[in-house]
Amino acid sequence: MTDAFKNALQSVVTPLFRRPRRLQVAALCYREDGPKKKVLLVTSRDTGRWIVPKGWPIDGLDAPGAAMQEAWEEAGVKKGEIDTDSVGTYEYDKRLDSGMPVPVETKVYAVEVKTLKDDYPEADERTRKWVAPEEAAEMVDEPGLQSILRQM
Repeated sequence: MTDAFKNALQSVVTPLFRRPRRLQVAALCYREDGPKKKVLLVTSRDTGRWIVPKGWPIDGLDAPGAAMQEAWEEAGVKKGEIDTDSVGTYEYDKRLDSGMPVPVETKVYAVEVKTLKDDYPEADERTRKWVAPEEAAEMVDEPGLQSILRQM
């Protein structure tokens, strides 16, 4: 009887309370700095932690296009060459305005930055910084993003 109850709990009840992962897209912005690459990190608006520009999918844009839009709004990347294939994904829990955490899967697209502007939509809300990928991996919190950065 115990196994039947445990099986019912795992297969029926638990999935009812588990939220499906939502999708976000991210731009891993980089530039060549001599023989090495530098990546562009920005601070989040709520906690000030270091992140890559990311956001929800945008109607009318494919995933790489939405990632480029986020790179513009959050980091000032006006022009860049984006790889249309994702370089990886990472997962994290996003805290919504209501305070409820929502599991998110984030698809990451590499963007070679060609033009960076100082005047962009969220310039007054974020700080941005160019760093080596190894240093960036130490600055971000998400283990999956750390792994992607270390692979650069």
